[in-house]
Amino acid sequence: MKINLRVIGVVLIALFVATGCKKDKKEEQTEEDAGKELFVSANPLQSLTKVQLQTAASVMGFGSFSSALQYDVDFYRFIYNTTFKGSKIQASGLLCVPKGVSGTPAILSAQHGTIFADFQAPSAFNFPGSMTGFELFASTGYITVIPDFIGYGVSKDIIHPYYDMQSSGQAVVDMIKAAKYYLKSQNRSISEKLFLIGYSEGGYVTMAAEREIETNASHKLTVTAAAEGAGGYDISGMLTTVATKASYPDPSFFALFIQNYNTLYGFNRPLTDYFKEPFAGRINMLLDGTLKGDQINAQLTTSLRDLFNTNFFNSLNNAGAEAAFKAKVAENSFPNWAPKSATRLYHGTADENVYYQTSESTYNRFLPVTGSAKLSLIPIPGGNHGSSVVPMMGDALQWFSTF
Repeated sequence: MKINLRVIGVVLIALFVATGCKKDKKEEQTEEDAGKELFVSANPLQSLTKVQLQTAASVMGFGSFSSALQYDVDFYRFIYNTTFKGSKIQASGLLCVPKGVSGTPAILSAQHGTIFADFQAPSAFNFPGSMTGFELFASTGYITVIPDFIGYGVSKDIIHPYYDMQSSGQAVVDMIKAAKYYLKSQNRSISEKLFLIGYSEGGYVTMAAEREIETNASHKLTVTAAAEGAGGYDISGMLTTVATKASYPDPSFFALFIQNYNTLYGFNRPLTDYFKEPFAGRINMLLDGTLKGDQINAQLTTSLRDLFNTNFFNSLNNAGAEAAFKAKVAENSFPNWAPKSATRLYHGTADENVYYQTSESTYNRFLPVTGSAKLSLIPIPGGNHGSSVVPMMGDALQWFSTF
C-alpha cells in the first residue's frame, strides 16, 4: 500500500494545532479557576454614604481627606482560601466597593497596623466600629480590599503570624485574587492597576505582598505602586537597636512577636526563656483576643530589663547568641530581594515604636538595585508612630493619582 506522506503531514499538523489549542484553553481555565478556588463568600455588611464617611474621617482624625471623599461605598465581609504552613485555611477581610464610579476603578489593597483584639479586625461584626481609616480610599474611587490577616476574623483560632514574611504576603495576594474573581463574576469592570498601601505592621505586610507578587509570576499580578509606612522591615536591625534602649512604649508588640516566633517556628520554649516573671506567665492570657494593645501594655512593663529575661535581652546584641531565633528574624527581613515596582517608604523621624533607622537601612539596601527613579524614602520630620499616618496617607493618595 502506498503511503501518502503529504496527507499524513497535514493530519499531524492538524493534531498538533488541536492539541495546542486544547492546552491553551486548559491553561486559561486553570488561571480562571485559581480565583474561583480562592473565593468563598462576600456578604454585605453595610452601605455608607460619602457624608457618613466624611463624618467618620473627621472622628478618626482624617478630616483633611474629607474633600477627597466622593462616593458612597458598599462594604462586604469577604472570606477566601489561603495557605498557611502548607495547609489550606480560610481567611477574611473587608471588601469596599465605591458606588457610581465612572470608568474602570483600580484595586487598592490596604494593610492595617498591629491589632490584638478580635473585634479590631476590619471585617469584625462591630463594623463600622472596627474601621481602620483605609476604608476611606474606597470613597475616593478605589475598590479597596483590607485583609484581616491570619489570626483574626474567621482564622482567629490561629496564632497571628506576626512579622512572618511568607504567610503575610500570601494572605494578601490571595485576597486580591479572590476579590478580582468575585468582582468579575458580578460583571464589574476593574482596571488591571494594583496599588498597595500599609502602615506599621501593615507597612511590613505590604512589602511582603509586593515581594510575593514580584517573585511569583504565577500570580499574574503587577504592582502599579506601593506605599509602605513605618513597617519594621529590618527586624534584625530593630532588635539590635532595642538592645541599646532602656524602655519601649508598647511592650505588647514584643509579647505578640516572640509568642508567634516561638510557636510558628517550633521552638516551643517556655516563655520564661524570653521574659521575666510575672510577665511570662501572663502573656498567653493577655493575647487571647479579648484585649486591646493598651490594655495589654498595662499588664506588662515599659522597662526592657524588667520585661525580658536577662540572658535573652543581652543576646540581642551578641552575634553568637540565640542563633536559631536570629536566623528566623533574618529570613523575615527581606534578604536577597529589592522591589521592582514604584515604591515609597514613609517614616516619622521621631518614631519610638518602629525606629526610623529600619526604613533608612532598608532603603539603603534596596537603592542600588531598585534605583532612585522607582524608590523613595520620605521622612516625616518629627513624626511619631501615631502622628505620621495622616501625612503618609495624604501623600500616597496624591501619588497614586499620578499613575
